[in-house]
Amino acid sequence: MQPRRVLAGLAIILSVVALPVLVLAITSNWNWLRGPISSHVHDTTGRALLLQGDLKVHLGWPHTRIQAENVAFSNPPWAHEKQMFEARNVGFSLAMVPLLSGRIVLNEVKLDRAVALFEQAADGRKNWLLDRQQRDESARITVNHVAIKAGRIGYSDVRQKTAISAIVETLDASTATDTPLSVTAQGQYRGLKLKAQAQGASVLTLREFKTPYPLKLTGTIGPTTVRADGTITNLAELSAIDLKISLSGGSLAQLYPLLGIVLPDTPPYVTQGRLLHQSQRWRYENFSGRIGRSDIAGTFQVDTGGKRSKLTATLASRQLNLADLGPLVGSDHSSTASASGKLAVDQPAAGRRVLPSTPFRSERWPQMDADVTFKAASIKHDAALPIDTLSTRLHLKDAVLTLDPLRVGVAGGSLAGSLVLDARQQPIRAHADLNARKISLAQLFPTFDQNKTSIGQLNGDIRLRGRGDTVAAMLGSADGKLAMVVNDGEISKLMMESVGLHLLEILQLKISGDKPIRIRCGVADFDVKQGVMQPNILVFDTDITRIGGSGSIDLGKEQLDLTLTPISRKLSLVSLRTPIHVQGSFADPQVSLDKTKLAARGLGVVALGLINPLLALLPLIETGPGLDSECRQMINEAQTP
Repeated sequence: MQPRRVLAGLAIILSVVALPVLVLAITSNWNWLRGPISSHVHDTTGRALLLQGDLKVHLGWPHTRIQAENVAFSNPPWAHEKQMFEARNVGFSLAMVPLLSGRIVLNEVKLDRAVALFEQAADGRKNWLLDRQQRDESARITVNHVAIKAGRIGYSDVRQKTAISAIVETLDASTATDTPLSVTAQGQYRGLKLKAQAQGASVLTLREFKTPYPLKLTGTIGPTTVRADGTITNLAELSAIDLKISLSGGSLAQLYPLLGIVLPDTPPYVTQGRLLHQSQRWRYENFSGRIGRSDIAGTFQVDTGGKRSKLTATLASRQLNLADLGPLVGSDHSSTASASGKLAVDQPAAGRRVLPSTPFRSERWPQMDADVTFKAASIKHDAALPIDTLSTRLHLKDAVLTLDPLRVGVAGGSLAGSLVLDARQQPIRAHADLNARKISLAQLFPTFDQNKTSIGQLNGDIRLRGRGDTVAAMLGSADGKLAMVVNDGEISKLMMESVGLHLLEILQLKISGDKPIRIRCGVADFDVKQGVMQPNILVFDTDITRIGGSGSIDLGKEQLDLTLTPISRKLSLVSLRTPIHVQGSFADPQVSLDKTKLAARGLGVVALGLINPLLALLPLIETGPGLDSECRQMINEAQTP
C-alpha cells in the first residue's frame, strides 16, 4: 500500500504545479501581463517601461519566445533624451535557466523601426545599467544575437568626446548577398570627426565565439581613412579579428587617439596588410605601403596584457627618402615650408633656423614600451649628402627611448653607436655616443668636383650630453667632445693652392691641369660646453699648405665664428697668405678674407700648440693606418727641438 500512496501524492503535486502552466500555455491574450511587468520594471529600475501594443508569449524550455509592439523604455533623469529605447516591433527568445538566478539573457532578438540610444555620463553612470544608480555592471541585459530590419543606434560618452549615430537597415531575404545588413554612421569619436559605412550579415552575432561575423567597412576618422574586409568573432568583446585592412592619413602619430599606440610623427602615409587580433594581442602582418616618398613593409604587433602595452615591429624600406625622417626628429617634412607655414624663400636666410625645433611628444612615452627593428637598404637624398644606408633597433621602456645599435652608412664608411633620450625627467636628457669610421674623403663632398680625386679616410668620435625637448635645445645645451682625424691620403692640389691663396700656382694648375698632393694629417678636436664648440686643435696639413683654425661654433644660436689661417710650406712668388673668416648663421654662412693683416706666423708656432692635444688623440689616430701614419709623424716633428 505504501508505494501506491507515494505515487498518488506525486500525482497530486504534479497536477497542482502543472495546472497553472497549462492554463498559461493555452492563454491567447497576454496583454493582462503588461501592467505587472511595467510595475516590476519601475520598482526595480525607477524607470518607465511602456508596452502599448499586443504582447504575445510562447512558453517553452529552455527558451520562451516573446513578441511585443510599440515598446518604449525611458532614460534616467540625467540623460539627454527622454527614451533610451523605442521600437515598433520587438521579438526575442528569453533563456529560462539564467532567469532562475536573476539574469536576463536574450537570444535571437529581432527589432523593427527601433531606436536605441546608449549614453555614458561624465561621472561614469551608464544608461544601459538597470540599477537605480546606473553603476552596477551586473545589472544589465545580455543580448547574444540581434537582427535589425530598420532602426537607429546612438552612443554618447562625454568624457571620451564621443557621439555617434548610426542608421541600420537589413535588405529582404530574397536579396542575393552575404552582407544584407547596411550601417551608415557619423558623428565624432574621441574628438575626431567620423563617417563610416559598413555591410555585414543580417544577424549581429554579438556573443558568438564559434562563428566569425563577416564585415566590410569604409570610413574616415579625423584625418585617417580606413578600408577593411574580413571577419570579427564576438562583436561585443572583439575576441578575434581577421581583416584585410588599408589605412591612410596625414601622420602615423594621428592614430594615437584611435589606438592608444605611440607612433612617430611622419609625412602622409598609406598601408595595406592583414590585421589579426586574439586574446590580448593585435598584429598587423605582412603590410606594405608608403610613408611620404619612402616605401615601407613589415609586421608589427601590440601586446596589451602587461603593465603597459608593448609594440614589437620589424620594418624595412627598399628606398628611404631622407626628407621623410624630418618629422621624427622635429623637423618640418615639407621642404618648402617653415614652422610658421610660410614658404622658406620668403624668410631671410640669416633668420632661418636649421636645427629641428619641434618638441618630441615625450608625454606619451610612459604609456607603452616598444622594440622596433628598422633597416633601409638605400637612401634617397640631396646630392650633397653622402648617406647610403640606415639601420637601428629602437627600444622604449619606462619613458626612455634608445637607438642601439644605430648605424648610418656615410661616404663608404659608417657613423655608428647609440642615442638615448630619457624622458623620465623634464626636459629630456639626451646622450649621443657615436663613432665615425672609414669615411671616404672622395665621397664625403660628392658635389665638389675638386674633391673627387681625394684619397684617404676620416675617423672620429662624438660624445655629447644635452637637455631639451627638441633637437635644437639638446644641442644648444650640450657638453662633451667631438674629434675627427684624417690619416694619410691625397687631395686636390688646386684646392689647397686656392685655400693658401697661391695665385701663380692656381693659374699654372688651371692651365696644366690639377694634380693630387699628399695629406700629412688632418685633425679637428672640439670641446663642447653649453652648446658652444671650441677647438683644441683644428688643423689640416699637406705637403704645400698647413691650415690652422680657431674660433667657435655656437649650436644654441646656430652661429659660426671661425678663422682659418693657411701657412705655406713652400715659397710662393704671389701669395696673399691671408686668414679666412667663416662667420654667420648655419643657414647663411659667410666666407671672407681678413684684409687687415697677413699671416706671418711660421710652422713652428702652429706646431707648438698641437703637441699635448695630439697626444690625447693618439688612440683615434691609430684607428686608421696605424703607428706610422702622417699624424704621428707630425707629432714627432712638433716634439723635435
